[in-house]
Amino acid sequence: MNQMVPRGPILIVEDDKKTSDLLSIYIEREGFRAITAYSGHRALELAAQHEPILVILDVLLPDLDGWDICQKIRASSLVPILMLSGLGEAHERIKGLTLGADDYVAKPFSPREVVERVKAILRRTRIEPPTNGILSCGSLALDRDKRKVTLAGRRVPLTRSEYRLLEVMMSAPGRIFLRDELLDHLYPRGNAVVDRVIDVHIGNLRHKIEEDPSKPRYILTARGLGYQFTDLDRRPGS
Repeated sequence: MNQMVPRGPILIVEDDKKTSDLLSIYIEREGFRAITAYSGHRALELAAQHEPILVILDVLLPDLDGWDICQKIRASSLVPILMLSGLGEAHERIKGLTLGADDYVAKPFSPREVVERVKAILRRTRIEPPTNGILSCGSLALDRDKRKVTLAGRRVPLTRSEYRLLEVMMSAPGRIFLRDELLDHLYPRGNAVVDRVIDVHIGNLRHKIEEDPSKPRYILTARGLGYQFTDLDRRPGS
């Protein structure tokens, strides 16, 4: 019996045709449909036209770089993004993940590993049934059914990781979440990610939802431990 495959193609953005063709072969062996782009501008065109279920995105491209493309895609879509790069330093991984990528693979890589990462991301980001609930605190509201966040009635554009972190913390106000716990919520398959990624995500979240990010009202720091969402009953101001 054939497994049910998600609708929509996987977009492979890679300027090296040999690498692109190899990834396409492995992706299609798993029952997915692959479409390819060899430049950043073409990638954005295909992403808009075909609404892919996932994007495999190389960082180094002849026109736009992968960071720019990731940001442009994230401005209008929550499609999962797997970044590929020969730049394997920790700060490069952090940059990709905090710009909205869902995972990061350093070159050289095994095509089989990339496929397994793709399948893991799709399992992790699969749209879940509605949870029938709105989490709110003051003028901040998170609608789980529509997967959107509003502040004083205006929509706040969040990356998938930012949304997930906010949802987890708002679900348990007052509870202290260790950085490792928050990492597990974002990357449950134990991918090697440094915990500074959480600090960067939290910083980005604060700039989007706090009136004064230096004196947060909603997302509080538990010194030496991690973070917590303000207790709705006591509503601290710092």
